Amino acid sequence: MPWKNSDNRYSTVSIALHWLMLVLLIAVYACIELRGIFPKGSDGRTLIKEAHFMLGLTVFVLVWLRLFARSLGVAPKILPTPPSWQAFLAKLMHGALYLFMIAMPILGWLITSAEGHQVMFYGIDLPLLVAEDKEFAEQLEDWHVLLGTVGYWLIGLHALAGLYHHYLVRDNTLQRMLPKRG
Repeated sequence: MPWKNSDNRYSTVSIALHWLMLVLLIAVYACIELRGIFPKGSDGRTLIKEAHFMLGLTVFVLVWLRLFARSLGVAPKILPTPPSWQAFLAKLMHGALYLFMIAMPILGWLITSAEGHQVMFYGIDLPLLVAEDKEFAEQLEDWHVLLGTVGYWLIGLHALAGLYHHYLVRDNTLQRMLPKRG
């Protein structure tokens, strides 16, 4: 499983992590959106919230692996070369997405800690990051919800940009991140 990018494709690790993170982010969002089907305080609602926490922290762990894999080489070139303003927007978008994948799990962990609850991560009790403070937890939750909404838009714009480049510009932007066929 190659860790380094080639001239025309991202590494197998980078591609696998990219698509795995998409699936995880869909699952994180699905958990929080579907929690409303269970009554407050029910076992089902608790389970789905715990899955949300665990999947969110999985994103947090894997984003560092993605950043490491990304640091091992330069990104494959986009052909034909896009205008500099598009390259700038792409860097900005990728930075925002990485910041999102780091900040959201930390905010979630802080919220849970401030609520006085332990966070479980695959059977491991994680330490509380802050002392119990319900008011602080509510403030953090407002930020978490706002950034979650921003995340929907970032992910959607990122996907639209990939499709735009593939179908309208007809460059290799999307091809560089697609799994190999055959």
